Amino acid sequence: MKLITDADPNQYHNDFSLKRYLRAFKTADNAFKAILKTNKWRQEYGVNSLTPDTPSIKVNFEANKARVLRHRDMQGRPVIYIPAKNHNATNRDIDELTKFIVYCLRHVKKCFEEIVDNLCIVFDLQDFGVTCMDYQLVKNLIWLLSRHYPERLGVCLIINSSTLFSSCWAVIKGWLDENTTSKVVFVGSEDELCKYLIPDILPTDI
Repeated sequence: MKLITDADPNQYHNDFSLKRYLRAFKTADNAFKAILKTNKWRQEYGVNSLTPDTPSIKVNFEANKARVLRHRDMQGRPVIYIPAKNHNATNRDIDELTKFIVYCLRHVKKCFEEIVDNLCIVFDLQDFGVTCMDYQLVKNLIWLLSRHYPERLGVCLIINSSTLFSSCWAVIKGWLDENTTSKVVFVGSEDELCKYLIPDILPTDI
């Protein structure tokens, strides 16, 4: 398999990403096919052209749909924080929002892969309501992580969950494989949260 590096801005893969694809897709042949699909998707989707000034990125950043935090979790993983209260499934452009998520995932690629090569996603369900549950966005995120960012998810923390979310989780869980499901942790207290990250790193302004 030919090594593709970041020396060329149109390329994406390095030794670490190749190993992640191999872990995710089990055989060299399947991993190579998946990498080719990712390369094609990245080019067609214009991933390298996404910047903070891209309209779809800027509008969702200003709406605080998600944020890549400055600080890392206890394992040194980059943290993407997603406040559910700022999402409304009836009032959003799913294509623009998906591009914003891709931008966030691309941003965390800058982590020190020789030390840690996966990330922590925090879903904050404070003030969660029915309209906040965007199933299509969740499906898109699952697709992105499984197909184009394989083995990137280290842990997904669900904080401030409520009874209302229980029925939503029953649906979402059916879309996940066993390995991914095992990475989802419902955090019930601050003491439990401290096992994963320092609570003070979570935003209070969004």
